[in-house]
Amino acid sequence: MQVRQIAAYGVLRDEGGQVLLVRGGDGRPDRGAWRLPGGGLRHAEHPAAAVVRGFAEETGLAVTVAGVRAAVADVATDAAGSGLHTDRLVFDVTATGGVLRSEQGGGARLGWFPPDSTAAVPVMPFTAELLDLPGAPLPSGTSRVLPSARTAPAPTSSAATAPAPTAPGSTAPGSTALRRRFGAYGLVTDPAGRVLLTLIAEGYPGAGSWHLPGGGTDYGEAPETGLLRELVEESGQVGRVVRLISVDSLHHPSRVGPEGRPLNWHTVRAIYTVVVEEPTEARVLELAGGSTARASWFAVDELGGLRLSDIAARMVAELR
Repeated sequence: MQVRQIAAYGVLRDEGGQVLLVRGGDGRPDRGAWRLPGGGLRHAEHPAAAVVRGFAEETGLAVTVAGVRAAVADVATDAAGSGLHTDRLVFDVTATGGVLRSEQGGGARLGWFPPDSTAAVPVMPFTAELLDLPGAPLPSGTSRVLPSARTAPAPTSSAATAPAPTAPGSTAPGSTALRRRFGAYGLVTDPAGRVLLTLIAEGYPGAGSWHLPGGGTDYGEAPETGLLRELVEESGQVGRVVRLISVDSLHHPSRVGPEGRPLNWHTVRAIYTVVVEEPTEARVLELAGGSTARASWFAVDELGGLRLSDIAARMVAELR
């Protein structure tokens, strides 16, 4: 069985550059391993809101989101062979209030980790990769998440336990009411400053609107990889991802899809800037019946006369 979930985390540093991490408590897949505070999204919850909630629940601190740092994905497999794909969105945050918890049930702990310490403790791989920490194995029984587990410097001080996240953030297997989708999209330009857009096909939400290239990522696929794959399929272009610029959350409680019935859709979208160094005539390569009717390059002064999707309108506004 293959299951997907979306989670959001925050990087909080003190004046000395130490980062706050939480250690997974008993009964959790990350038991005994350290990670950034945060956790799974609730249905229709914006990832930035999930970070604020997660910090309050796990650390006692009130934070504000200062910006998006990264979008990554990994896969964990249990002893029975079932897989869990997690799309993880990471934000930089600033503490605005609250008191760091000194005691709480659940078996988790908090700690400030200095960037230059050489002592090692187990850290979840996505946290180690983002913070560029040295490596070593996770504790026995911890979910094996790809890439290989790494460890971090030991904390100089630690508060006692904090609760595990309360929201798993995944749609229950077999559910017919709730649907969640993670996608990666690009504000795609070429050296001449033109913008690449795709036309949404009939029968799909937003039909007739020009949209950012991109779409839903596959199981086991990283966001940037999925975006570049979609770019080829939808337009025949080979691009280079420059940077992550935004995270978008869209909730349609009763949108009718190609299936002809309403679904409670929650879509989370990572948005990147992408450059196509050697543009060609844009043409759709994916199989007939897809959501993209056609693709085209546009000069910036042509964008004002187009019917744009919500996300495309927000992104191209920054180019004018």
